[in-house]
Amino acid sequence: MSGAPSTWPAKAIIKAMVGLLALASVANIGALGCTSATETERQVTIFAAASLTDSFSELATAFESQNPRLDVRLSFAGSQSLRAQIEHGARPAIFASANQQHMKALETVELVIAPMPFVRNRLVLIVPSQNPAKIESLADLPRASRLILAGDTVPAGSYANRVIANAGELYGKSFVRQVFARVVSHELSVRAVLQKVALGEADAGIVYATDARSADAQVIAIEIPPSLNVEATYPIALVKGHDHSDPAQRFLQFMHSPAGSVVLARHGFAPVTTRVTHTRAPHAVDAAADALHATEPNATNVFASNP
Repeated sequence: MSGAPSTWPAKAIIKAMVGLLALASVANIGALGCTSATETERQVTIFAAASLTDSFSELATAFESQNPRLDVRLSFAGSQSLRAQIEHGARPAIFASANQQHMKALETVELVIAPMPFVRNRLVLIVPSQNPAKIESLADLPRASRLILAGDTVPAGSYANRVIANAGELYGKSFVRQVFARVVSHELSVRAVLQKVALGEADAGIVYATDARSADAQVIAIEIPPSLNVEATYPIALVKGHDHSDPAQRFLQFMHSPAGSVVLARHGFAPVTTRVTHTRAPHAVDAAADALHATEPNATNVFASNP
C-alpha cells in the first residue's frame, strides 16, 4: 500500500490539465463571439443604385481612410432589385435609390427612416465609339437597328421611357413606335446598358450622364435637349431594423460634407439645390424645337462642365 499513492497524483494532474484546457477553449469561443460582434458594429453595409458605383466606391475609400477602424461594404444593383432584397429581409445600414418611387415604397411599409434627396442626375443618349448607325441626335434614334434600355422597373428605364414619350410630342407618334420597335433588350441595371453599348452589342442606349462619363472613349454621349429630358432625383435613407450606431451616421455626415460633395460632383452628380433640366410645358412644341436646334447637334464631349 505504500507504493499505491505514487501513481494517483499523476492521474489527478492529467485530469486537471484536461479540465483547464476545456475551460480555456470555452473562453476562446466566447472571445471570438465578442470579436465578431465588435466587427459587425464597425461595418457599414450600403445598398446603392448601380449608377452610384464609381462615386460611392470613392466615397467609401475616402471615408475608410479617415476612419481606419470602420469597414464600408457596398452592394450595387438596380434600385428595384435592392428594394426587393430589403422587402425580403436584407438589412443594410443605408439604402440609396436612383428614384423616389422605390424609396417611397419602402417608406410606406416602414422599412426606411426619413429618406431625403441628396443628388440629381440627367439622361444622355449613348452610341458605341464607332457609331455604326451614324446617330448624331435624339431625332436620329430610329436609325438604330438595336437599341438597349434599362427595364421598365429600373429607374433609368422608366426615365428613358419618359424621354421617348416627350420626344414623341415633338417628332410625332411614329417616332415613339419606331424607337420602341428597335429595342432588343431591357436590362436589370443602367450599368448593363452602358456595358453592352460600349461593347458594340447595340447601336444606342439611354443612360445617366454620370454613367456615360465613366466610360471615357468607349461610348459617345449625345445630349438630350433639356426640354425633352427628365430629372432623376436620388434619395438616401437609413434602413429600419438595423443597428444605426455611430458608423452609419458618420458615413452620411461624411457624404454631406464638403469633401463628400466634391467626390459626388467629380463624378457628375448635381446637388439638390440647383436644377439640371427644364420641365417641358404642355404644348410647348415651338419652345422645344428652339431648344432642339440650339443644343442637339452635338455628339461631342458633353462633360465639359458638370450639370
